[in-house]
This record gives sequence, structure tokens and C-alpha cells, in this order.
Amino acid sequence: VQLQASGGGLVQAGGSLRLSCAASGRTFSRYNMGWFRQAPGKEREFVAAITWNDASTYYADSVKGRFTISRDSAKNTVYLQMNSLKPEDTAIYYCAADTQYNSGSFYSSRIYEYWGQGTQVTVSS
Repeated sequence: VQLQASGGGLVQAGGSLRLSCAASGRTFSRYNMGWFRQAPGKEREFVAAITWNDASTYYADSVKGRFTISRDSAKNTVYLQMNSLKPEDTAIYYCAADTQYNSGSFYSSRIYEYWGQGTQVTVSS
């Protein structure tokens, strides 16, 4: 499985961006997908996740109400719509895939076997 993240950039506080993550593989519709981010000098942290059947979504408290994760299985793509961006959202954003329904929390990076290369998001104040 290969993941290609895109859509990052420089935006002013209060602005919006939509990240995309295109996945290879004919069974994308059966993958649980997640977004994580890593700011300079900090550990990678969970942002959002969506289950393979779109039944559930999960968000970090810091982005709840501002970010929305969604997927288009026809396009093998998962999205992260980010609104009301804040300078503290500045980070490299990574998408990840759990293809084996690994046990554990969607909030944990450990359940995801495949990772994209990351896309930089910079929010200026």
C-alpha cells in the first residue's frame, strides 16, 4: 500500500485547507484511515481517523469542531478538511492506513502499518 499526501501549504490564522491522501490498493474501501501530525520538537500526535465503513470518525480534542475527516472510496482518497486554523496547527501532517484491523485504539499510531510521506501545513498568526 502506498499513500500520497498533498494539500498542505501556508495559510493565515482562521483560514482553511483541505488535505488529501491518495492510496494504492484495490481494497482501499476496507482500510481504516488516520491523520497524524508532528510539529518541530514534538512527538507525532493523533488528529483524526475514519473507519473502513465510514461508520465512525474520531478526533483529537484540539481539532474537534474544526477538522473533518472523510473518504471517497471511488477515488481511493481520504480527506482532512481543516477550518479555523490556528498557529498551533502548524506541523507536518501524515496519513496512515490500518489494513489488518489491528487491535488497539485508533488514536494510537501503532495500529497503522502504512504511512504517507507527510505534507507541511504552516499557519501564520
